[in-house]
Amino acid sequence: MGRGGRRGKTRSRRGLAAAAVTWRRPPSRAEAGREGGGSSFVGAMWRGCCRLLRGRSPLPRPLPTAVGSGPLGPGGGRAYAPLGERKRFYQNVSISQGEGGFEINLDHRKLKTPQAKLFTVPSEALAIAVATEWDSQKDTIKFYTMHLTTLCNTALDNPTQRNKMQLIRAAVKFLETDTVCYRVEEPAALAELQKNEWDPIVTWAEKRYNVSIGSSTSILGPNIPASTKETFVSHLASYNMWALQGIEYVITQLKSLILSMGLIDRHITVEKAVLLSRLEEEYQIQRWGSVEWAHDYDLCELRARAAAGTLFVHLCSESSTVKHKLLQD
Repeated sequence: MGRGGRRGKTRSRRGLAAAAVTWRRPPSRAEAGREGGGSSFVGAMWRGCCRLLRGRSPLPRPLPTAVGSGPLGPGGGRAYAPLGERKRFYQNVSISQGEGGFEINLDHRKLKTPQAKLFTVPSEALAIAVATEWDSQKDTIKFYTMHLTTLCNTALDNPTQRNKMQLIRAAVKFLETDTVCYRVEEPAALAELQKNEWDPIVTWAEKRYNVSIGSSTSILGPNIPASTKETFVSHLASYNMWALQGIEYVITQLKSLILSMGLIDRHITVEKAVLLSRLEEEYQIQRWGSVEWAHDYDLCELRARAAAGTLFVHLCSESSTVKHKLLQD
């Protein structure tokens, strides 16, 4: 129960550890296998996200970025970017169910957004995932590793003041400059690589959504039919506002609506989506070599962001609660 006397069904650390989506570690294969259908996929995506985050090598960190320094939105506000670091000021993390959804508690304090709104998420699974981010921080809180928290803050505060249709239109606009639609004519080896690697995902998208996309070697890019854009608008409209924030986040990471939908629709893995989005860069690395740490760091960071964004979309689309195991003495 919070200081303000809010009534809620508080779940203790012991209770959180008993959740089907555990909050201190990814679930084991046996645990993940107990749930069927979409929940098993979310469990696999959660494990993959944690594995990618754990796999990042101790490379030099980027300079801290202040909240509110992201791109300027149509409403005049700026999209949130994560803060740098600060000393950990709490001991325990828990979640509680309030009137507006699930809340995060740092000791006895309620987590707030940058605009001082109560941090409330629509599903228990997402709350557990965010609590995991906060609980996994050591002596120093590294906000730039907390992608789910950043996405939740953006969804709650909506700093760019966009409505649902504006989010959808912004996502679909990426089709006009989609990475996999821009091809080169030379060198011939790269042109062949693009054809072999990108054509299958474009063909999949055309069949999956019954649209025409194509590709082009022109600097102006392919001529995307208006009917194709409207089809994607209709498809994205089936997602809620929270999920759309995650979809746009994945698109901006991969620079591709097609790759993002392939990832979210479970057609390709995070590793495959990132590889396809960096195809030309990987070609240049194979030819000229890589910078000792920079390329590896960029690759790991991009995988982590794409995994977190995809996980966010699915957690926002799941049921509001998760099933819990009975505690046995």
